[in-house]
Amino acid sequence: MVINWLDTGGTPPIDPPKVRAAEYVRMSTEHQKYSTDNQSAAIQRYAEQRGFEVVRTYADAGKSGLNIEGRLALQNLLADVENGDADFEALLVYDVSRWGRFQDPDEAATYELRCRRAGVQVHYCTEQFENDGSIGSSIIKTVKRAMAGEYSRELSVKVYAGQANLIRLGFRQGGAAGYGLRRMLVDQAGIEKGLLSPGEHKSITTDRVILVPGPPPEIAIVREVYQLFVVEGKTEREIADALNERGVLTDLGRPWTRGAVHQLLINEKYIGNNVWGRTSCKLKGKHVRNDPGEWVRANSVFEGIVSTAQFEAARAKISERSARLTDDQMLERLARVLAGNGCLSGLIIDEADDCPSSSSFRSRFGSLLRAYTLVGFAPDHDYRYLETNRKLRVMYPDLFQSVIDGIHAVGGHVEKDAATDLLIINREFTASVVILRCFSTSAGNRRWKLRLDTKLKPDLTVAVRMDSENRAPQDYYVLPRLDMREATLRLAAHNGLSLDAYRFDTLDPFCRLAARCPLRAAA
Repeated sequence: MVINWLDTGGTPPIDPPKVRAAEYVRMSTEHQKYSTDNQSAAIQRYAEQRGFEVVRTYADAGKSGLNIEGRLALQNLLADVENGDADFEALLVYDVSRWGRFQDPDEAATYELRCRRAGVQVHYCTEQFENDGSIGSSIIKTVKRAMAGEYSRELSVKVYAGQANLIRLGFRQGGAAGYGLRRMLVDQAGIEKGLLSPGEHKSITTDRVILVPGPPPEIAIVREVYQLFVVEGKTEREIADALNERGVLTDLGRPWTRGAVHQLLINEKYIGNNVWGRTSCKLKGKHVRNDPGEWVRANSVFEGIVSTAQFEAARAKISERSARLTDDQMLERLARVLAGNGCLSGLIIDEADDCPSSSSFRSRFGSLLRAYTLVGFAPDHDYRYLETNRKLRVMYPDLFQSVIDGIHAVGGHVEKDAATDLLIINREFTASVVILRCFSTSAGNRRWKLRLDTKLKPDLTVAVRMDSENRAPQDYYVLPRLDMREATLRLAAHNGLSLDAYRFDTLDPFCRLAARCPLRAAA
């Protein structure tokens, strides 16, 4: 039998069937390379090269990757996979960061794990590694997830710093102008370009917004409110009723309420002050009310429409009104507000007649949360960390003094800067002491966040890590500025040699740095 090896006839080879796959794409407001169209194009090229057929698309357009809330496509994807409704065997994703830029790297890992457990293999189409479960791919994915979270954290820090700087320069950062005021658009040289109508925003990056006095009739109303409150002794409710009887509406076109009048009386923008950062919601976290010491302010940067003396008189009268009441009387009135509304909030308290303002409860009891607890109200959100922060602030002076006593005990000399609490040790190096609150992630892991002081730049930062209950110090990190590359550190239970080399069980190693010894012995 002779075989003709040159014969190319016969049945051509049959291509193997393609693997059915779904694609997941997400875009927030990042660079154009992350647009959903570009992601889909890259995924399609990967599918053609690897023998996949994309049969379904899950797309979250314009969605932040900081958490899963609001990302319906990802939620639907996970539901389909786990409920057995997925008609595909693989999931194609542009890169590791498309799952999300979670602050806890383990969160992204859980979503991939849920897919794998349901028999759906995840492929990253533009990464330089195969997602094959090997040690190398696992390490790279962990690093990539951490990098994705760090990108959002660094961006948050930069945005906050930029906004705070603009406030200090006297520019308005969002929000309605308020009754009697208007938003003026100015260019980078400070030249006025025109008033912004409600709902309008600046469109040029270099333009800025300031507050200017509004129409004379509104200015007259604002001054009348202060006159009625300070001089004639009218209450907020009486002033609101009087304005409503005359048909005067607020800047939002609504009737006046007690709370609306109260806000007009306590807002510093009416004397030209620019105040920002009363509340914050960083990295899609909880909305928190910041301590007044953390507010960013610039005084007398706008043209005020009320005199400072009259504003301070109104503020003093509001404070005096609650100062006459005992703690029990204040809580009794707060309990009546709770009984009438079924819940409590700062706005509800400010709107209530015959009840001190929400700021008065914060001043008297340390926080609104503490006042809520005393009247038996538990808010939906967990605000226990505010009480923890208050306790840590109380604990700080004693802990700070223990550091000074430890330095003195070894014969060192220490001076304290009264304004900044910076320690000057032996007139040779500086140190700062910070307390790190312990908190738990959604996965139950303990974390501590440290913000290094980039303004004072101490030579050493003594970071006191609190235990899981935030009742006592767990250990101490003595971090030299020369070895720190980041302004913010996120510490876990174990951090590797690069950070844990600076960890100590007591303050003794730090205090011994200040010990003196004879020159001959040192030589």
